[in-house]
Amino acid sequence: MASTSNIDLSALAEKWSSAFVARSEIGKFTGGLISSGYLANLDSLGLGPKGRIRVGRRVAYPVSEIVKWLEARAEAL
Repeated sequence: MASTSNIDLSALAEKWSSAFVARSEIGKFTGGLISSGYLANLDSLGLGPKGRIRVGRRVAYPVSEIVKWLEARAEAL
């Protein structure tokens, strides 16, 4: 059985050059773990990362919130 633990994904934030990640870039940010379409679906259900902003037609998330969200969803196998 998989158990959840404190998984540290802060290295993702350290490698990213901006304070925000555009939804269209989430695949690049996560190394392909999450797609922009999947994230859009989760957002529509209220299950995506907090703090998202819209600039024109684009949606972006604070890097710190994406890392927290990913850590909460990650589980060690």
